[in-house]
Amino acid sequence: MQALAAGSIVVVVGSGAMGSGIAQVAAASGHMVLLYDTRAEAADKAIDGIGKAYAKLVEKGRMGAVASDLARERIRRIDTLQEAADAALVVEAIVENLDAKRALFTELETIVNDHCILATNTSSISVTAIAAPLRRPERLVGMHFFNPVPLMALVEVISGLATGRDVAATVFATAEAWGKNPVHAKSTPGFIVNRVARPYYAEALRLLLEQAADPATLDAVMRDCGGFRMGPFELMDLIGHDINFSVTQSVFNAYFGDPRFTPSILQQEMVNAGFLGRKTGRGFYRYGDHAAKPDPQTEAPQARPEAAAADTSAPDPLAARLKAAGITLSHRDGPGFSCQGAAVFLTDGRSATERASADGHPDTVVYDLLLDPAGATRIALARADQCSDAAYYAVVGMFQAAGFAVTRIDDLPGMAVMRTVAMLANEAADAVNQGVCSARAVDIAMQKGVNYPRGPLAWADTVGLRHIVEVLSNLAAIYGEDRYRVSPLLRRRLVADPAGARIHA
Repeated sequence: MQALAAGSIVVVVGSGAMGSGIAQVAAASGHMVLLYDTRAEAADKAIDGIGKAYAKLVEKGRMGAVASDLARERIRRIDTLQEAADAALVVEAIVENLDAKRALFTELETIVNDHCILATNTSSISVTAIAAPLRRPERLVGMHFFNPVPLMALVEVISGLATGRDVAATVFATAEAWGKNPVHAKSTPGFIVNRVARPYYAEALRLLLEQAADPATLDAVMRDCGGFRMGPFELMDLIGHDINFSVTQSVFNAYFGDPRFTPSILQQEMVNAGFLGRKTGRGFYRYGDHAAKPDPQTEAPQARPEAAAADTSAPDPLAARLKAAGITLSHRDGPGFSCQGAAVFLTDGRSATERASADGHPDTVVYDLLLDPAGATRIALARADQCSDAAYYAVVGMFQAAGFAVTRIDDLPGMAVMRTVAMLANEAADAVNQGVCSARAVDIAMQKGVNYPRGPLAWADTVGLRHIVEVLSNLAAIYGEDRYRVSPLLRRRLVADPAGARIHA
C-alpha cells in the first residue's frame, strides 16, 4: 500500500503539543496542512511555534532554508471543520475523552469525502470504541505519536475491530514517508508501549517498597548495569506521578484487575501527598535551585584477590574482563565464579539466601544482569544472609579490580535489572501471543517509543529463554502471585527447542 501523495491535504484537529508536532512533521514531508482548534489564538500560537522550530533546524544544519520556508507556507489555520472537506487524512489530537472524540469524528464524517482517512492520536482509548458510532467505522484508525512528535520516531498504527486493512496500511506507509518507525498493533488496553512498559515502573516500586535500596541506588543500577537512559524513579518524577499512576490504573482496570498490572500503594501515597515529581518540586527526588541529587550506594574499595575460578570452556565477557584485569582465572565446572570460597552466580530469580540454603554453600553472592558486561561501569550484588564478610568483600574486591563500581542491594529475589527485564519480556511475549503485534513490532516500539537499550524480546533471546523462564518461575513460587505467571509463548518456545529456544528466528 502506498503512502498519501505529497501535496495531499492533512487536517490536524487540536493545536496542543501533539497536534502542533504532527502538523510540523506533515508539512515538512510535503503535505498541505490545515490546523484547526476551537481557539483560533491557540492555532496561531502553534503555527508561530512551528515556524520557530523550523528556523532552529535550519540553524543546526538539519533543514535547508528553502525547505523551511516552503514547509511553513504549507501550514495554515482553518476556522471551521467545514474547511476540512478536501482532506485526504484527518488526525485528531484533542482531549483524551471518548465522548469528545466520538462527537468530533461523527461530525467530520458528514464533511469529508468518502476516501478520507480518519485517524486518532489517542494514547489510551479504544479505537474500536471511538469508531463504533460512525457510518463507516472501517476508515478510522489509531495513529499514536509520541511526545515530542518531531523527535520521537515511533508511531503505533492501531487497528480497531472495524478498521480496514488498506486504511491501516496506508497510514503505516504514510508514517514511514514522514520519517517515522511505525508498528502495527491491535486496539487493546495500552496498545504496545503503555502496556509493555508497566513492569519498568511496577518492579522498581515493589523493590523500593520491600527496601531493596533507595531510589538513587536503584536508578543507578538500572542505568549503569541495565543501560536504560533513565532510571525508573527519575523517569516517574519526569512524567509526573499523577499521570503515571493514572495510566497504570487505567491499564489495570481495562484488564479487569489482572494482578500483572496492579498499581503501587507507594505511588498512590506519592499522589496523595502531592509529591508529583519535577512539576511540584518534589517526587522521589527534590528539585529546585538548592536541591542535590543523592549519590547511589557504592561499596568502599576492598583488597584485590589474585585468583578466581570460572568456567573457561565457553566465552564469557565478564570472565574475560576479570582476566584482562590481571586476575588469574582457573577452571571450575558449572556456571558462575568462585573467589576465596565465595560462590558467585547471575541471579536466577531466587534470593542469594535461598540459593545458599539449596546449594548447602553459605558463602553465596549473586549479581544482577548486565546489558554490556564488557563495558558496564557498575555491577549490583546481593549476599546471602549466611555469607561471611570475608567471602563477600573478596567478591567486591574482585569486581572492583575489573573496573566496576560495586553496589549492594538487599537480597530480594531477582534483583533489579533481571526481574525487570524478565517481566518486560514476559509482557511483550504475551502481547505477541495475544495477537496485539509481532515480536519485531514490540521490540521496535520499546526502543523507539521509550528508548529502551534493547527490545525486550531480543534481550530475552540474549539472556536465554530458559533463564528468563526460570527467573519468572522462581519469582512466582516465592511471591505466590499470578503477577509473575510465565507467558504461554515463552513456555511453548522453550518446550519446542529446550537447547536453543528463541523468540526471534
